[in-house]
Amino acid sequence: MILQELAKENTTRGWQMMQLTAGRALAMGVLCAVFLSQGASARAVPVPQPRPESTPIYRSYQKEIECLSRAIYFEARGEPHVGQKAVARVILNRVESNFYPDTVCDVVYQNDHLKNACQFSFACDSLPDRIREPRAFETAELIARAIFDCDERRCDVHQPLRRSTHYHADFVLPGWASKLERTGQVGRHIFYYTASM
Repeated sequence: MILQELAKENTTRGWQMMQLTAGRALAMGVLCAVFLSQGASARAVPVPQPRPESTPIYRSYQKEIECLSRAIYFEARGEPHVGQKAVARVILNRVESNFYPDTVCDVVYQNDHLKNACQFSFACDSLPDRIREPRAFETAELIARAIFDCDERRCDVHQPLRRSTHYHADFVLPGWASKLERTGQVGRHIFYYTASM
C-alpha cells in the first residue's frame, strides 16, 4: 500500500514538472512568435546613446599627480617653490578651462606628437624624460599634491599669479605673449592670463 502511494505521489510530481516545463516552453514559443511577427525594427535593438555633457570624467588621482609632478620637475625644478607652484597652477587652470583638455595628463601632454610645438616643452623635445634628481622630484610631487588639493581660499599661490594660464622662460619671447595679460614673474618664468585661450 505504501508503495502504491509513493508511486502515485511520484507520478503526480512528474506530471507537475512536465506541465511546468511545457508551460515555460510554450511561453517562450509565444514570445518568439510575437517578436518575429513584428519584424525587425530599429526600436527592437537598443542603440547606444551619446553620454550627456554632464557625465563626469574619470580621473585617476595617482596618474594626475604623476603627470603634474613630472611637469613641475621638468619645467620648473630649478625655480623657487612659489614658481613651481605657479607652474602647477597654470596646468590646473587649464584643466578647469573650457579651452583645454579635462585632465592634468591631457593638458600636460597636449600636442606632444608635434616636435617642439606642444604646450609644455619637455613633452615634445625628443629627449628622454628621466628623473635624474630624485630629491627635486620628491619636492615636485609634494607641490603637486598640495596644489591639486587646494582651493581658492587656501591655495598657496598668490594673486595675480593664481589665475595664470600661460608662462614662458624669460630668455624667449613667444608671439602670444603680447596678446595676454601679464600676471607676474617668478624666477626665470613670466606668467600670463587669458580667458579665451
